[in-house]
Amino acid sequence: MPLNLRIALIPLYLMLLACVLAISVPPARAEVAITFPQAVQQSAMVIGRVPPGSKVEYAGRELRVTGYGTVVLGVPRDAQAEVTVKVTPPDAAPQEVAIRVEPRAWDVERISGVPPRTVSPPPEIAERIRREQAEVSASRGRDDPRTDFVEPFVWPVKGRISGRFGNMRVYNGTPGAPHSGMDIAAANGTPVVAPASGVVTFANPDLYLTGGTLLLDHGYGISSNFLHLSRIDVEIGQRVEQGEVIGAVGATGRATGPHLHWGMNWFDVRLDPLLVLECSADR
Repeated sequence: MPLNLRIALIPLYLMLLACVLAISVPPARAEVAITFPQAVQQSAMVIGRVPPGSKVEYAGRELRVTGYGTVVLGVPRDAQAEVTVKVTPPDAAPQEVAIRVEPRAWDVERISGVPPRTVSPPPEIAERIRREQAEVSASRGRDDPRTDFVEPFVWPVKGRISGRFGNMRVYNGTPGAPHSGMDIAAANGTPVVAPASGVVTFANPDLYLTGGTLLLDHGYGISSNFLHLSRIDVEIGQRVEQGEVIGAVGATGRATGPHLHWGMNWFDVRLDPLLVLECSADR
């Protein structure tokens, strides 16, 4: 090949080399910042972002991280001052993220007309209650890699809030534990829908305290429970989509009238469903 032709082809060679390099060398992965809310309320569900592949620790537990770096955790009702999340990004030093916890004022709710045997049960009934509650608690221990919890939650039934999460309860004059969910007053038989998609992990129509009881797992330790149901329309292991009917409002178990008790958990940490709804509305 003549020298002058070889010289003329040099720009073409360089252009082809640049194309090969552009194809064979992947672009650098975009950096994901560690992002958590600066402040949350007691009993809040908290969603954060970390670099994919990070190790995240909170409350003595290593959290599951999605492939795109999302994590979820729950702040207890009695958390004080702040909670700390430890994040170790890939090939980087650990970092501690402090989230300020804003305290809430908890009211006292006095409930009369409750069947006395459900307030002070005899020993054989107390053992049944213990056994049933242990079964329910075991269902909350799942850590499925499903991200249904990222859906904006919707109301499972529309109605007046007749009982608020976290308030101290007094049954027939006897102090009880703080209310573990939100009560929504509705007519007996009103359809209850899934507030977010998930998998049914527990279903029993006749628990002593909570009557018709259903648990729906939303993945990563987040779950919803629905109590006092008059009817359960799904079965354990079934996948349900947001808005699908899962049961009906009732007054079974320890209840003075028809309503839906909707509770939420992050593993064994109780969450306030109303805060989750408010957070979903802000997205």
